[in-house]
Amino acid sequence: MSKSVPTFPNHSQIAEPELLFHPFRLDDRHRHPLLGLLEFGPYSRSTINTVLDPIRVAIIAPHGGLQSVRNLLAEFSEQHSPRERKNYLPPFPGFSRVFGLNLVAASIQHELPADLDSHVGSSSAPHRVLAEALGRAFNAVHSSRTEFDVLAIYLPDRWERGFWGPRGDSFDLHDFLKAIAASRGTPTQIVNEDSALSYYCRCSVMWRLGIAFYCKAGGVPWKLAGTDPDSAFVGLSYAIRDADSARPKFVTCCSQVFDSEGSGLEFVAYDTDEIHVERDNPFLSRNQMRRVMARSLALYQRQHAGRSPARVVIHKSTEFKDDEIDGCFDAWRASSGLELIQVQQDSGWRGVLLDPPRQGSGDRKGSPAPYPCERGSFLPLDGFNVLLWTQGNAPSAALDGRAYYKEGKGIPAPLLLKRFAGHGAWDQACQDVLGLSKMNWNNDYLHDRLPVTMAYAQVLAQVIKRMPSVLPQPYQFRLFM
Repeated sequence: MSKSVPTFPNHSQIAEPELLFHPFRLDDRHRHPLLGLLEFGPYSRSTINTVLDPIRVAIIAPHGGLQSVRNLLAEFSEQHSPRERKNYLPPFPGFSRVFGLNLVAASIQHELPADLDSHVGSSSAPHRVLAEALGRAFNAVHSSRTEFDVLAIYLPDRWERGFWGPRGDSFDLHDFLKAIAASRGTPTQIVNEDSALSYYCRCSVMWRLGIAFYCKAGGVPWKLAGTDPDSAFVGLSYAIRDADSARPKFVTCCSQVFDSEGSGLEFVAYDTDEIHVERDNPFLSRNQMRRVMARSLALYQRQHAGRSPARVVIHKSTEFKDDEIDGCFDAWRASSGLELIQVQQDSGWRGVLLDPPRQGSGDRKGSPAPYPCERGSFLPLDGFNVLLWTQGNAPSAALDGRAYYKEGKGIPAPLLLKRFAGHGAWDQACQDVLGLSKMNWNNDYLHDRLPVTMAYAQVLAQVIKRMPSVLPQPYQFRLFM
């Protein structure tokens, strides 16, 4: 009796999702975000009173550093050619040519004291010295909030020893600045010396910071094309706010709501002590999950004239416990389709693309291809688990039509999607995640590895726990970008 050989199901391929650049002209779409901006302009350019012209950028800089930031802002009016990623990055024609408005330095410009450098260099707690000095500077600038749209904060490399706390202290200067600014409703752009002022490819800097400034001023560069208008996406994350004791005292739950086109509406944050912790991962009770999801539903309805979505997809990085599943169904019972999906980064799986054997070579197995498997490949393991490659070769987005692998080297690891509620084929769930991986407006990349529901969750969880208090109100994403 012969043994049966176990086999995997066939893998499938999802085409690179298209992006939409006009609210009514549905043919204004492109797979490449930067080419789409060049050809059609940003999505919100055709809406009323979204972003005022010009975008005014206030500045906080070290002593003698104001001119460096002014020079950076002046560069946005110039043309720049790429010196890196030449098969992906198009020339930057100037901010006004791309976005249809101007970017200028505001009259509000604050220079930090000249002796701050010596204090940072000599202090045993340089992170506290910087936090206090920048906090005072922010208060001074914020008193003129109506005079600017976005605040640029220049952090030179010489302050690097104060960017993080010492061992055992989780302080992060970037998160601290985002927290105090977000609590006051001020969008900020951190300007680092190495990645912005002195980076060798000015074209890359202009694209990356240009999109960021436009979004933080209230603009929408693109949305997902061809989506189901009755769908909504929720990203759920938990941040432990008091980890000093053996058992965390309470957790902040961040629930981010995205519409069917992947556009982040707002998010709600909620403190709770009704939790249990397993392997450092907090989980909510049924009652607390219902309350968090009810607030998310109210946020969606406020943006959609009281209408509830017919289909809701909730992503989080840890598994859904039974109480959490019940709480989600309690809150979203008016929606006919509810999908609960864990998005797991570490799965141990890898996939290698094999070229077919050359005719007459005698090789029956083929050989590894020079590029990895294509982005959008997915392999169902069973009815509850699927592997999805959000990284990989994306030739349809390359400027020259040849292979394009964003990461440049290495074998891409797939995401493992685990379904805890919902049913049907995996095509739609994978299409959702692949499309949402293109909706991070804080960079110029073709995609992230994670969908924006999870990418923002990580950022929000780190920043929100540093806010002095969490108010029972929606927060705008652009304040935390």
